[in-house]
Amino acid sequence: MSVTVRDNPEANRFEVFDGDDLAGFAEYRLHDQVIDFTHTEVDDAFAGRGLAGRLVGAALDEVRGRGLAVRPYCPYVNKFIAKHEEYLDLVAAGDRAEFKLPAAGEGAQ
Repeated sequence: MSVTVRDNPEANRFEVFDGDDLAGFAEYRLHDQVIDFTHTEVDDAFAGRGLAGRLVGAALDEVRGRGLAVRPYCPYVNKFIAKHEEYLDLVAAGDRAEFKLPAAGEGAQ
């Protein structure tokens, strides 16, 4: 089946689908030019297939395209950004210490 990720602004979340089946979501709060990711979840029936990573990566790509900053309150999103330095710039430099993320040029934790 094909995996797709879509923003569902009415539900304040990005959703990942396996074919027509909703497999998981990443909830957010949007305010000003900042998106706060608060919770990510993948249904147990879809576990172990890398869908959470695909979901978060696609969501962060979409956020970048919109010119938004990210505040990763969700532990999964935070760890994803820490492991994928190409997304670190989405977190404002002044917010990185709060989320225990490296400053620019320090490398991933």
